[in-house]
Formats: sequence, structure tokens, C-alpha cells
Amino acid sequence: MNDASIWIHYARPRPHWYKLSADEKRAQAAAWQAIAAQSSEAGAETLGRYHIRGQHDFQTVEIWRFPSPEAAFDHWSRLTAAHYNEWYAFSNNIGLPM
Repeated sequence: MNDASIWIHYARPRPHWYKLSADEKRAQAAAWQAIAAQSSEAGAETLGRYHIRGQHDFQTVEIWRFPSPEAAFDHWSRLTAAHYNEWYAFSNNIGLPM
């Protein structure tokens, strides 16, 4: 992974997420997990998902290593196509090798 990039994804559920039924939440989560699996099969590696403690605008941070910035963008594009951004507020950062 010579052009490997780190993707740092902060998130928290939007208020209307809590109005979904448990089945609806599970269906959305399954779609997003399938996207994660697809990215992993394409060479991405998840470095972990963490609950944020203390004062912060978000609830979780998820860190991934992607083979390239384009692979990270593709991952995010597939998540938004699966309505992730409608249910979660987020902030994304990409770290490139120095």
C-alpha cells in the first residue's frame, strides 16, 4: 500500500434515527456492513471503531486504512448511496502519507 491513506470518520446518529424501528435500524446497519466487507475485500483495513468519551461533537470515531484516497472516496460514495448520511451526522478526514 504505497499510496495508503488513513480515513478518520466521526459520527453520531441524527435525531430521526431514533424513530426507526429496530428492524429498520438492523436493515440499514446490514447494508453498511456489506459496504465495509466489500471495501475490506478490495484491500481496505479497518483499524477500529471507538466510542468517544469527553466533550466532542460526535459519538464514535472509526479509522480505516485504504489502498488509495480514491478507494476511501469510493467507500464513502457507497455509504452515501446507502443513505448513511441521512441517518448519521458525520465528519471525515483523510490522512495521506508524508
